[in-house]
Amino acid sequence: MKRRGAAAFLLAAAVFIGLFAGCRGNESGKEKAVPRQQVSGVAVEVAALSPADVYIETSGTVKARTVSMIASRMMGVITALKVQEGDRVQAGQVLAMVDDSDVVQKVKAAEKGVEAAAQQKSLADITYQRYKGLHDDRALTGQELDQAETQKKVAEMEYERARAMLREAQVYQGFTRIVAPFSGIITEKKADVGGMAVPGMPLFTLEDTSGYRVEANVDERYGGIVKRGTQAMITIDPGSRELSGTVSDVIPSVDPSTRTFLVKIAISASGVRNGSYGKVSIPVAKEDILLVNKKAVVQRGQLTGLYTVDSSSVITYRLVRIGRTYGDRVEILSGINPGEKIIVNGAEKAVDGGILVTAK
Repeated sequence: MKRRGAAAFLLAAAVFIGLFAGCRGNESGKEKAVPRQQVSGVAVEVAALSPADVYIETSGTVKARTVSMIASRMMGVITALKVQEGDRVQAGQVLAMVDDSDVVQKVKAAEKGVEAAAQQKSLADITYQRYKGLHDDRALTGQELDQAETQKKVAEMEYERARAMLREAQVYQGFTRIVAPFSGIITEKKADVGGMAVPGMPLFTLEDTSGYRVEANVDERYGGIVKRGTQAMITIDPGSRELSGTVSDVIPSVDPSTRTFLVKIAISASGVRNGSYGKVSIPVAKEDILLVNKKAVVQRGQLTGLYTVDSSSVITYRLVRIGRTYGDRVEILSGINPGEKIIVNGAEKAVDGGILVTAK
């Protein structure tokens, strides 16, 4: 009886195990039979390494190529101000006027002096010609002719001296008109009508808007690499405006407190402002990096990724970490490897876990 009971128990256990195994097999079969969503109409390419520049990044400040402090060249009371801060001016435009009453009187006196000297010169010329004719007729001695010639030369010298005095007075009269040395924008006004203009004391600050540069401090490790003529990229805030520039000056001395040296980058652009912040990128070497088309990168909220396609045509959304942008391509720092297939066009049609169907 005991043997029959044990046999019956083993038989029941075997049947139970068989039924359990059959159920698991059926479940596994159901998983394999789950259909995947088909995806078509997308373009796929193989991610590959590409040669690209390696950049160093630093911050810089936009500065006008020329900033001048405009001052008067003579002392006097300011009688007129022609411009205000923010005004755009042209080269030679009058910015301010200084009282010229004293100078005007000097100019008038010099003009009268020139007129009188011209009359004396004309009289001396006539006298000399008359004396020369008499001398030729042997009516005068040579000494008398020499005296007339000397008077003629003295009159000519007095005439030239009077003209020089007039020119000097006119130059001083010009100093009463303070003009712009070049075209640009008035960024600061330091004078008011009725104030005293003093030689060397700034009245205006004029900024040349025809050209700007970015001044940046670069780590001393790159002292022998960053050279004049090196191309650079600058991102200007606000607006994250990207500009290209050329290193125009490299100041080799190193600041002992920051261990950096100064680099000046010339830029040609309108609409930038003196003092703006700029993010500077300077190429220092070349290396092979993984670049993909920008269209391949897909944002999912705070996540950044792209769709890969494996050997079985299964699509998988992979998280990646991106680096610098190079035109229409972007650097992939991690998340995929060279040689993997990625979807570059039509990524909006891709489905994680879908299967890629190619046209026959």
